[in-house]
Amino acid sequence: MFTGIVQAVGQVTAIEALGGDSRLRIAVGEPGFERIALGDSIAVNGVCLTVVEFMQAEFAADVSQETLSLTTLGGLHESSRVNLEPALTLATLLGGHLVSGHIDGVGQLLSLEPDARSTRMRFALPEPLARYVAMKGSITIDGTSLTVNEVTDTDFSVNIVPHTLERTIMREYRTHTRVNIEVDLIARYLERLLRKD
Repeated sequence: MFTGIVQAVGQVTAIEALGGDSRLRIAVGEPGFERIALGDSIAVNGVCLTVVEFMQAEFAADVSQETLSLTTLGGLHESSRVNLEPALTLATLLGGHLVSGHIDGVGQLLSLEPDARSTRMRFALPEPLARYVAMKGSITIDGTSLTVNEVTDTDFSVNIVPHTLERTIMREYRTHTRVNIEVDLIARYLERLLRKD
């Protein structure tokens, strides 16, 4: 589990093809990741991956073919920058919301414009996910916990405050950038509990 509060921006240093899957090597240029160990979970652009190697300032994680095809990780290249968050512990402050690291779909940035000191971003919303997104509800974009400002059946918007722009890869977004989307966990479980079948 994660909180959606990005702890660092890493950089892909290598992508190795291994029997149909891939192994990502990611450099972590910030302190705070020293406690990561073999087998730990880490969110990479919101995708929960398992650490299979850990060196002083770099870790490696295997990515399955399914994950490569259903998320934006398949489009990464050497030097791509990625949002990183280690799994939460019982001592972690829950500053965002509960995030599983299981991506529900891929969206695309439709527009971005200044909104006072913030930046308002509008994203295309994959149709099957629309029912899980609510105004003022939580959503995760590339591992970043955000509040939904507006939502329709086809898109939604969020405001990105200056701190978030500075501390994540969102400052690099341009129109048509593809992003990983995870909807609120509670909405998914609530639907399942209420379903009569």
